[in-house]
Amino acid sequence: MELTFGKHNDIYEIVIEGDLDASSCIALDKAISEAASKGEKKILIDCTRLNYISSAGLGVFMSYLQEFENNKIKMVLYNLSEKVKNVFEILGLDTLVNIQRSKEEAIKTIDE
Repeated sequence: MELTFGKHNDIYEIVIEGDLDASSCIALDKAISEAASKGEKKILIDCTRLNYISSAGLGVFMSYLQEFENNKIKMVLYNLSEKVKNVFEILGLDTLVNIQRSKEEAIKTIDE
């Protein structure tokens, strides 16, 4: 898995490429944690090139839900493949994690 980062205006973006599994989720966890500790309040996760997500990968996103709600941090995932999106849906996590179809929709949601 490869991660790239960027900041556009007040939105911090993390791009995931490859497989998000037990061994690679540590890097994503660190990236999200560092963004939050730097005071970022709007975090977009680009999943366009995310091929696979394991339960450990899902756990990374779930582990931040309460902290982000408490600290008014918004995190939005977008451009999930049908395969990856189905994993969230089967487990009912799509109701807890903000998932949008496109970057435009994600930006609109995060700016609300």
